[in-house]
Amino acid sequence: MNYRVWMLLVLWLPISAAASPCSLLILGDSLSSGYGLAPGQSWVDRLGARLEQRAPDWHVVNASISGDTTQNGLQRLQPALERHRPQGVLIELGGNDAMRGTPPQVIRQNLVRLIRQAKAAGAWVALLEAPVLPNYGKPYAEAVAKLYVDVAREEKIVRVPCFVCRVAVAPGMMQADRIHPNEKAQGKMLDAVWPYIRPKLRCRVKQR
Repeated sequence: MNYRVWMLLVLWLPISAAASPCSLLILGDSLSSGYGLAPGQSWVDRLGARLEQRAPDWHVVNASISGDTTQNGLQRLQPALERHRPQGVLIELGGNDAMRGTPPQVIRQNLVRLIRQAKAAGAWVALLEAPVLPNYGKPYAEAVAKLYVDVAREEKIVRVPCFVCRVAVAPGMMQADRIHPNEKAQGKMLDAVWPYIRPKLRCRVKQR
């Protein structure tokens, strides 16, 4: 069974009756799926552990799949919203779009659709700014970075500045491929995200 199929099955497993009442859905790519890391070591896993200590009414549903684009996210978000009824959604997508040279306007349109789907389901949203490699030149990278700022402002949601950019230039923080952060970097990635989502962690249980 390949990884994508396994992740899709996990998303449809029954939720434990003992689960915390409020869920935080992470819709991301390899940066959030734990690519190249031992189980339990990704920043999302560490977020789950931190929630257990500091916000025990919350639990994480990790819907991240390595290689996903914003278009893949659009195919998967609505079923995940209907299944898990999250109170919060973190969208960490766009890096793979940028690696393929997807026009910024297309990335923007897809992100807006994702955000509005989550909002329509009653969730608050945080948008994690994607890292952009310099493959397509500075103007392209600047256009992609700007669209995250613009989308977050226009949709009135939280924007988390690039949460991997600092670790990417720090010694000893990247895997051999120089694209994915290693285990040492995951705590710093979580620390970069946490201040932006912590004020949103007010648990209001939805009625089914």
